Amino acid sequence: MKKYLPSNSYIRVAAATPVVGLADVETNVKNILELYELAATQEVSIVTFPEMSLTGYTIGDLVSQTQLLEDALNGLKQLMQFTKGSNTAIVVGLPIMIGNALYNAAAVLARGNLTGIVPKVNLPTYKEFYDKRWYQAGPITASEIQLFGETVRFGADQLFELDGVKFGIEICEDVWVPEQRSISLVAGGADLILNPSASPELVTKADYRQTLIANTSGRLSAGYIYAGADQSESTMDIVMSGHAMIFDQARLLAERQPFSQNQHRLICADIDIDHIRHERRLNTNYPDRLLPITKLPLKRFQTNYIQDIAQHVFVPNGDQKEVDKRLEEVFTIQAIGLEQRIIPSGVERVVLGLSGGLDSTLALLVAIRTARLLKKKPQDFICCIGMPGLASSKRTQDNAKMLAEALQTDFKRIPIDKLAKDQLHAIGHNLTSQDITYENTQARMRTSTLFNYANQSKGLVLGTGDLSEIALGWSTFNGDHMSGYNVNASIPKTLVRSLVEYASRAVIADNPDAQSILQDILATPISPELTKSSKDLGQKTEEIVGPYELHDFFLYYFVRWGDSVQKIYFLACMAFEGKYTPSEIKKWLEMFLNRFYKNQWKRSVMPDGPKVGSVSLSPRGDWRMPSDINLSFML
Repeated sequence: MKKYLPSNSYIRVAAATPVVGLADVETNVKNILELYELAATQEVSIVTFPEMSLTGYTIGDLVSQTQLLEDALNGLKQLMQFTKGSNTAIVVGLPIMIGNALYNAAAVLARGNLTGIVPKVNLPTYKEFYDKRWYQAGPITASEIQLFGETVRFGADQLFELDGVKFGIEICEDVWVPEQRSISLVAGGADLILNPSASPELVTKADYRQTLIANTSGRLSAGYIYAGADQSESTMDIVMSGHAMIFDQARLLAERQPFSQNQHRLICADIDIDHIRHERRLNTNYPDRLLPITKLPLKRFQTNYIQDIAQHVFVPNGDQKEVDKRLEEVFTIQAIGLEQRIIPSGVERVVLGLSGGLDSTLALLVAIRTARLLKKKPQDFICCIGMPGLASSKRTQDNAKMLAEALQTDFKRIPIDKLAKDQLHAIGHNLTSQDITYENTQARMRTSTLFNYANQSKGLVLGTGDLSEIALGWSTFNGDHMSGYNVNASIPKTLVRSLVEYASRAVIADNPDAQSILQDILATPISPELTKSSKDLGQKTEEIVGPYELHDFFLYYFVRWGDSVQKIYFLACMAFEGKYTPSEIKKWLEMFLNRFYKNQWKRSVMPDGPKVGSVSLSPRGDWRMPSDINLSFML
């Protein structure tokens, strides 16, 4: 496997919040350089400072003083010289005269060069703001100017490129207006938006600000670095808070809380450029325009990855209330999907093969919710069929029967061992070899029984196979692979468990008998129960195909984000460090890829089922791939 470097995919960025000396450029340069040096030691490629950070934002009419403007230019020159030997670029705010006009601007510095100046376009002059008293609105179209003996671009519509990563700048108010500057910048190809800001704090404004930046980052599929002015700004009429945030496509990576005093004056995060570009590739409505680009003479140089990596990427996290809200959304989508399949079909009930395992248990719980939506009694709407076979365990069969009865559904036990033996005899099988034919015959006998009974009772066969099994092809073609409607089609195995636990609390909270049975089902090892070694659950799925938590991890990064094999391996080794060895992760990753590609033919004819999250393998809506593709290019 090729060596993977984090700098291939990520860029480390920072937002800095220095203490401000009002109109004291010398002090501000000193404070800026302290944080800049800290950023450089932490392998940051770009560090953004607040609006007017060289002079302070709240200096009033002093901003028009000749001495202050000269000091600001001298301070900018000092910062520029300081970057000569560094791999870290800096974005700093200052007032600057261009021609006969004074602008509120941000300068981009790298390796001793002034690489561009971006002016603020939208000047607020309402309520507490008086920007138009001092500044002119910056020109949108960039032009060339002379400064410090160099030719540099000046204007709002320009981009900067650092080792292939493009970024643009909007200043404070430019993100608060209906026509945000960032819209034009990302249309020109900006992966990142940097916002040097000075936003006064008001009651609830911090929450609104966070929502605004999150929505902008998500809507534009961009990284967003917001650096707000510190509380050391003047408090004569307003109070700044030093709020700083870093987002990656609406996901908050790092935040400096308002009024953090002297804590966390530098926040850093790694933004995934691969994921930003993947999301834009998928959106064929994404705008495109040409903007001038200035290349910075720098390389991304981070040697590690600093974000936390969740092991169970499909499982909601956070406080219990928020987690339950997300699980309820998933559960509702499943139930509404089934309800709307039932209503126009003319069927009177659902027919479900209940095995005593997690997947069929979840399907049953979804059917219970659907029965309530349709105002039908469970015994009239749901028929659960237990079908013990040649290798079924007593534990699972007992749990299936007890759960169906506790939930007051119609339950039937139809053994398929004789049906399977007759079929095996008919094709000349010796019945002693527990081969693939031995296993698949049982699965197909169960499916045949379900469909035949559904025909007889005007029912719909409810599918139970989950997304993880669909990805791995861990099903029997025209066996458990087939159904009339599969409510679990986009539910990964790691999420199935969380949904069953949630349903125990929320769907059947008034049924302690059913809750007790669910606890034992949750504790039962995952098994197809198709070979005799599984009489005591000896045939354990995860010993055959690998841990589902790994496969779900691989599936998420492979399908959701289109990541390379090397990157997925790198992330998995970090996420599961101490739980699985690198060699184990490599082994199961290769198995995942092998099974994923070789089993596309099963997915090409998979039944309908509701999409509930960002990953689905439906050939009609989400994943189209030739069934005969060669895997060698991937491995």
